[in-house]
Amino acid sequence: MPKGRIEAFSDGVIAIIITIMVLGLRAPAGAGLSSLREVFPMFLTYLLSFVFLGIYWNNHHHLFQAAKHVGGGVMWANLHLLFWLSLIPFATDWMGAHVWARGPVAFYGAVLLMAACAYWALAHCLMSRHGPDSLIARALGRDFKGLISVIIYAAAIAAAFLDVRLSYAGYLLVAVIWLVPDRRIEKIIVAG
Repeated sequence: MPKGRIEAFSDGVIAIIITIMVLGLRAPAGAGLSSLREVFPMFLTYLLSFVFLGIYWNNHHHLFQAAKHVGGGVMWANLHLLFWLSLIPFATDWMGAHVWARGPVAFYGAVLLMAACAYWALAHCLMSRHGPDSLIARALGRDFKGLISVIIYAAAIAAAFLDVRLSYAGYLLVAVIWLVPDRRIEKIIVAG
């Protein structure tokens, strides 16, 4: 099957997720600039989640740029990823409302961990469909960034029960690791 519909559907779902997430931001009760302090934690949580969604959108685009075709397994793997991404607004809202609470911070990490695992599954579904010598397989290789992200997420979830600041540091570290788009696929495509 051609890949265009799955790309368009995924772009639309991610756009809706971002829209839902921004609707979770509430204006402060007061009219003075100092009243922004009360919504600042929620804004920072929103910003972190927006960055993660941007990272997933960017890497999803690159992944499908290297794909030639999709099948039923790829479609289900993509829906699996979109399911976990669709929970980000809920996790963002909960964590933003309870910035220093262990449960919401750990749950946020669990959603990120599951999204990372779902992305890995999608990438491997595409690699399996296209073969070991395919553009996708060559571009992703051992996927060190993906593996280290899963490890950091797992550690950050556990750290939430010790000190949530460690969890935030882990989440930020993964965002920084992925902030520069993964250029492996672009390099392989340009190389021919």
